[in-house]
Amino acid sequence: KQWYQRRVRGRSELPDNLKVLFRTVAMMVPDYALIGEIMLYSMGFVDARALAHKIVAVYKLCSEQLSSQHHYDYGMRAVKSVLTAAGNLKLKFPDVSEDIIMLRSISDVNLPKFLAHDLPLFDGILSDLFPGVTQPKPDYTTLLESLHISIANLKLQPTPWFIDKIIQI
Repeated sequence: KQWYQRRVRGRSELPDNLKVLFRTVAMMVPDYALIGEIMLYSMGFVDARALAHKIVAVYKLCSEQLSSQHHYDYGMRAVKSVLTAAGNLKLKFPDVSEDIIMLRSISDVNLPKFLAHDLPLFDGILSDLFPGVTQPKPDYTTLLESLHISIANLKLQPTPWFIDKIIQI
């Protein structure tokens, strides 16, 4: 069984005659805050340094406090998703506060993948890192009307949880 797991993960050992042909390479963890800062500056954010550090802090606290799930991702892919969402929101709403844009992008990217028991903890993390910042509620009236029509056509039940997940995704 152990051999099978190593083969699946691609971690099988190389023979000694091949090992000598490879050079040892030192690797280090990338500086997510610096990468995020540069990307935010390139997207037109003025307070990019503080916002990038907040993104990294959110994911650090999430990895420490939230439950361990296979689909939770706190690495560079997640940071990049938040940065892309923030850049898109900045283009769409150039006059909105950068804190609100960042808070919304972090929420939009992460809420759909978190389990129900982790949501209060995530909300606590966001309220600690963005004190006094509240997100304006988006107007979903047109979307909700269309959703109810489509759900009725498919003969499904429009439960609040189902509608919330559709909106999140």
